[in-house]
Amino acid sequence: MEVRATAKGVRASPHKVRRVVDMVRGRKAEEAVAILSFTPTPIARRVVRVVKSAIANAENNFHMTPSALTIVKAFVDEGQTMRRVRFGGRATVKPIRKRMSHITIVVEEK
Repeated sequence: MEVRATAKGVRASPHKVRRVVDMVRGRKAEEAVAILSFTPTPIARRVVRVVKSAIANAENNFHMTPSALTIVKAFVDEGQTMRRVRFGGRATVKPIRKRMSHITIVVEEK
């Protein structure tokens, strides 16, 4: 049975989050937490929270053992984009796009 956890509206671009999520896809859940806790990016802290949430969902709601969980699917979707402007020279306007992402982690007992 697949158990999922999602984090919506994470204030990081999907491109940067996908690089971190690719490191843990297909690994055991406890191994993924260990890898992410030693990864020196701020985004890894957000991803490790989602992985721990998926482990807790599986343990509390479906009585699965955390040591037997494997990350089956892990993907990042693009969320909303905040649009801001920066004024440039010669009366021009430069757009600034602050992107958000949705992180989804799916674990399964093997």
